[in-house]
Amino acid sequence: MIVMGVSACGKTSVGRRLAHRLGVPFADADDLHSAANRAKMASGRPLDDADRRPWLSALAQWIRAAAERGGGVMACSALRRDYRDRLRPPGAEVWFLHLSLDPAVALERISARRGHFMPPELLDSQYRLLEPLRTGEPGATVDASGGTEETVEAALRALARPSRGPAPPGRRHRS
Repeated sequence: MIVMGVSACGKTSVGRRLAHRLGVPFADADDLHSAANRAKMASGRPLDDADRRPWLSALAQWIRAAAERGGGVMACSALRRDYRDRLRPPGAEVWFLHLSLDPAVALERISARRGHFMPPELLDSQYRLLEPLRTGEPGATVDASGGTEETVEAALRALARPSRGPAPPGRRHRS
């Protein structure tokens, strides 16, 4: 499962709790950024596709390994469909959980964070890049404007609903 959305929507907090509840490993995609990518974002400059390419490859490797071990949860922005397609390596069933958040709430949250490399100035660029899940993409969208536990419960309800895509970790389709 990839918990996706803009910065400050709760990807890491929700992802960690979901991984714990589902009994699978967790990874934060931010931890796999190169030092150069982190420095670029910290300076207020958005990443371009050339910056993202090696990062997306590293994420796909983690996803492939997690799939071989039985599943996992990753917090990752995965803002564009093209990026999400790259995060579905052959042989790995990937399900996306989009944490939807009003831009004003995201700005309030990101402005209150301390010690994170992502500055509030880049939030607008993330909303410009964001392509919500489309028909045919395996996953669900939940409102992330409440607290973490409320969002986790909404995510678990979304996991319990029948889906057309691959089964997320902790819930396998039955033949």
